[in-house]
Amino acid sequence: MKKLLAMTAVAALTLSANAFAQEGKAVYDKACHICHSMGVAGAPKSHDAAAWAPRLELGLDTLVSTVKTGKGAMPPGGMCTDCTDEDYKNAIEYMSK
Repeated sequence: MKKLLAMTAVAALTLSANAFAQEGKAVYDKACHICHSMGVAGAPKSHDAAAWAPRLELGLDTLVSTVKTGKGAMPPGGMCTDCTDEDYKNAIEYMSK
């Protein structure tokens, strides 16, 4: 019974986190634009489809994992201290179009 309650709680938290995911542009504006607007330290520029294409081929889950662990000059989590995986996905989708 305890295991079922724990699983129900996790499911509820997951659903609520997804229900309140931040819009991609909002995440970009608050955290990503600092580097991705100008391509700082090799960051792919926002809205440069050609620069994002090879990265998108890796899949969104891989890109989110990279954001969470950091890469090059990008610190773990990028510059977003309150982002969920869904928020990162939304920001990546926004920047890559």
